[in-house]
Amino acid sequence: MNRPVSARHSTFLLALAFIGFISLGLPDAVIGVAWPSVRDTFHLRQEAIALVLVISGIGYLASSFFAGRLMQTMGIGLVLAASTGLVSAAMFGFAYSPLWIAFLFCAWVHGLGSGAIDSGLNGYAAHHMSTRSLIWLHACYCFGALIGPVLMSSILASGRHYSTGYSAVGGIMLAMSVLFLITYRSWGEISSTSTSARTTTEPNTPPLRPRVALKYFAVWLQMAVFFLYTGLEVTFSQWTYTVLTESRNVSPVTAGIVVGVYWGCIGVGRIISGMIADRVGIDRLLRYCLLCAGSGAILIASRLPIEVAFLGISLIGLGLAPVFPCLMSRTPRRLGTQVSAHAIGFQVGAAMIGAAVVPGTLGVMAGIGGLEMVPVGTVVLFGLLGLLHERLIRLPDAGASQV
Repeated sequence: MNRPVSARHSTFLLALAFIGFISLGLPDAVIGVAWPSVRDTFHLRQEAIALVLVISGIGYLASSFFAGRLMQTMGIGLVLAASTGLVSAAMFGFAYSPLWIAFLFCAWVHGLGSGAIDSGLNGYAAHHMSTRSLIWLHACYCFGALIGPVLMSSILASGRHYSTGYSAVGGIMLAMSVLFLITYRSWGEISSTSTSARTTTEPNTPPLRPRVALKYFAVWLQMAVFFLYTGLEVTFSQWTYTVLTESRNVSPVTAGIVVGVYWGCIGVGRIISGMIADRVGIDRLLRYCLLCAGSGAILIASRLPIEVAFLGISLIGLGLAPVFPCLMSRTPRRLGTQVSAHAIGFQVGAAMIGAAVVPGTLGVMAGIGGLEMVPVGTVVLFGLLGLLHERLIRLPDAGASQV
């Protein structure tokens, strides 16, 4: 049985969750900076990085899909402590792996830990925090994703081995694991009532069998939305630089700034949207943001001057910013608390698949029809994402009332 949480204790857990999201972003982008050094150490070809990403993704999928069951069995606190410990072990393993096969095993361990952390923190936040806090948590992830590459690049620029960078990240994750372990009893159960007035009370609903079928449909529809959203987010991160430099003759420095503007706008957009989400309403905010991002994608696909590309990528970043956390925030009310405890893990898994499949598929299209197929393809996918989201918000909520 859960004990009441004092205001001071609740604030401490909120702060710990914010730090946890920063730490979640820390290791995710480090491999991109460390890869040239890792590749040279093990005498690999450039494309071998794909193997690291695929194996890490397999571990991520496995843990995220079973995260709901793990949290019900072990509790959120212990899952967070154990999974953060796995990520820490993986970072130290990356640092000191003597063989390439050992490095790949560490990638799998990293994926296992990351998937459970992501599902655990998102699950806790979706059930116990306001929409504003949830959006700002994801802004913290962007901050962590910025710190990790900067830390690794600074270490490499100083002439030290990449193992120093991985060890630093591993030490941070180890400290987080200890904090989660010390506070594991305070995290409570995912099914407890949150402070943001989310209830598990079922309103007047259809008979049981149609209601269950509707929940399953909603789960799959949300997974599809997460799949497309994350795929589009990663596509602009991975392909914008290549499209600008190799297809439009933009200088590497300028193209790099464009990508930096993209991530900066995602971070800023999450801070701003956190301030207005409750006032505007989540579903309405997402509709406006998807229109904003889709408009930016049209500008990018139009092959207009580089100034327009800056505007387009800014609109995309600002538009995509609140989508993931807002969808997470709606999950308990849309599906009911018991179903959402498992569905959040499924959504995180679908997002991971989308992050690999969407940019990969657009890359195949680029190989067939040229790099400009990538921005054109994103416009089509934005249209599909908007249609799926409109269908989703028309479904009746199984939990609390519609936002």
